[in-house]
Amino acid sequence: MLLHHILVLAAVQGITEFLPISSSGHLILAGQVMDWPDQGLTVDVAVHIGSLFAVCLYFWRDMWQMAVGVGRIATGRGGPQARLIGNIIVATIPIVGAGYFLKDQVETLFRTMEVIGWTTLGFGILLWLADRVGMTIRRVEHIAWPTALVIGIAQVLALVPGTSRSGITMTAARFLGMEREDAARFSMLISIPTILAAGLLKGYDVYLAGDLALTVDLGIAAGLSFVTALISIALMMAWLRRAGFGPFVLYRIALGSALLYWVYWGAAG
Repeated sequence: MLLHHILVLAAVQGITEFLPISSSGHLILAGQVMDWPDQGLTVDVAVHIGSLFAVCLYFWRDMWQMAVGVGRIATGRGGPQARLIGNIIVATIPIVGAGYFLKDQVETLFRTMEVIGWTTLGFGILLWLADRVGMTIRRVEHIAWPTALVIGIAQVLALVPGTSRSGITMTAARFLGMEREDAARFSMLISIPTILAAGLLKGYDVYLAGDLALTVDLGIAAGLSFVTALISIALMMAWLRRAGFGPFVLYRIALGSALLYWVYWGAAG
């Protein structure tokens, strides 16, 4: 891919990764709308790495608590830090397993505008419903492992582009009574091991390919993704402290409807 293509995709990734609107769906759409070759999952994961560093920096206090939790578990002790890292591990297991076994299907079957249109619309409406009926009585510190497991199982749906990993996990968290800011916070915390695992797998593929030019391009993409993701996280968390998911729902409904119109009527015309 040309460098300016990668820069556009990196910016799209950084802006959309942690918003509940699907970064993978937007990455695919950006390439299709501009008639670029599909960037494939390798570029997808590279820009995810940049956003990984952004979320680690923004939630550095939680990262420290997670590190303390690992130490407490290793020494046979409990406490809130151990419970936090335990919940994150439980929530991560389903997506790691499903991603491993469904990798080929994800790469070949679901990367279409029709699929993205339906998932963008459908899961946007589901987010609206969860935000409307979900109570706001639980924080990250209050959840137990069964709650974390349900959120982790929901995260598997994000393998289908347009679903949105952050969107579906926030939806599940809201249905389970988590406050909006904490639903977003837990969603981003469980993204850390998920993105890291995917990045290591694809990074190994790049290493085996021995393509230095590709490696440099991916580094540039990761850097831009880092900056835009950090800004996006800060703005979303500030918004959720005082309001709900309404703007994201409206955006998803508008985008999904537009894509489906194009698929079923616009393209034929």
